[in-house]
Amino acid sequence: MIVSVITVSDRAHAGIYEDLSGPEIENLVKDAFSSAEVRRSIVPDDEKMIEKVLKENADSDFILTTGGTGISERDRTPDVSKRFCDFDLPCMSAVLLSESYRQTPNAMLSRIYAGVKNKTIVVNFPGSVNAAKLCARTLIPVMEHALKMLRGEKH
Repeated sequence: MIVSVITVSDRAHAGIYEDLSGPEIENLVKDAFSSAEVRRSIVPDDEKMIEKVLKENADSDFILTTGGTGISERDRTPDVSKRFCDFDLPCMSAVLLSESYRQTPNAMLSRIYAGVKNKTIVVNFPGSVNAAKLCARTLIPVMEHALKMLRGEKH
């Protein structure tokens, strides 16, 4: 399994603060799937840069982003991801939002998105460490099954 973890943050990209969410997602994926190859990158909240890094990682089984899912002017990760993907996974987004809301009502301000591009599942997590960890833990139990479905394998 190849998982690309992309942090979308102007400040983390500029080195103003350390990316904490990306490493947490990476650790959770590696703990769940010891043989997984995890790629990491950090990009600013720039639509062209987000699109570029999605395209560069389109050979992954999963692209998990963290950051840029809010309602501020520069939060554009879900918009770019939706244009990039061939189709949406609305139930996956709904479950991630529901689980997030159970932790904080602020989840109502999140625009978590999930979709598929070719044989790659793209999921946008919020940027906070706690929200990213919660979303990763919620997604991990269905990752292998989702890949089997996309590959047309018996499940």
